[in-house]
Amino acid sequence: MEILTAIAVLVLVYMSFTVSASAGLGGSLLLVPTLALFLGSKEGVALAALLLASNNVMKIIAYRRTLPYRAASGITVLIVIGAVFGSTLLVKAPVAWVTAGIVVMFAASVLAERYEVKKVRSGFAPFLALVSGASSGFSGTSGPLKGVAIRNLNLDRRHFVGAASLASFAGDAAKTAIFADAELLGRTSVLVALAAIPLMALGTWTGSRLNNRAGEQTFAVMFWTVMVGYTVRLGILLF
Repeated sequence: MEILTAIAVLVLVYMSFTVSASAGLGGSLLLVPTLALFLGSKEGVALAALLLASNNVMKIIAYRRTLPYRAASGITVLIVIGAVFGSTLLVKAPVAWVTAGIVVMFAASVLAERYEVKKVRSGFAPFLALVSGASSGFSGTSGPLKGVAIRNLNLDRRHFVGAASLASFAGDAAKTAIFADAELLGRTSVLVALAAIPLMALGTWTGSRLNNRAGEQTFAVMFWTVMVGYTVRLGILLF
């Protein structure tokens, strides 16, 4: 049973990398609940940050020709600031609070998707970036907030994934540094991280090919499918 569990976890890890590389974000959609169930809330969030940061290095390499440094710089800085704040809270908070924070963030994601996504303009993007970083640091996922913030930069699909990779790497790297200092990662986390290395390359290659073959309309469908995925995950966790 333990072997089957480990295989299932690694399959979901690979799927999360593929989703992230094709849609630009959404890796935490599968990764955070999978690792939280497998390792516990705090260690699961911490390992997810490490894996996502490492995976974003792969994505940056894959999308190196379409990295909009200037366009993404402001949002990236705000995501890092928020991530540092949120992850510091996670380290100090009781496990029950972190678990509740994950559920609350999923609920907030649903409300944001239902009431705010279509009303948000580019001037609101910095606020979304800051909040997404803080929520990601505490709950392991920013929900649709980061995606909407980057979407407001009006980039094509390749540059969108490039911007998401830069912003996500910076935020996840900041979280990982704080979690590592707090020694949240145990032996099992290290083994999972090592096993995930080849899956990062494979998932990034698969996702990049999917993105390259998709037109802008297809990519828009992929993006909003990821957004809807957060809503579905909320329903699963509530029941």
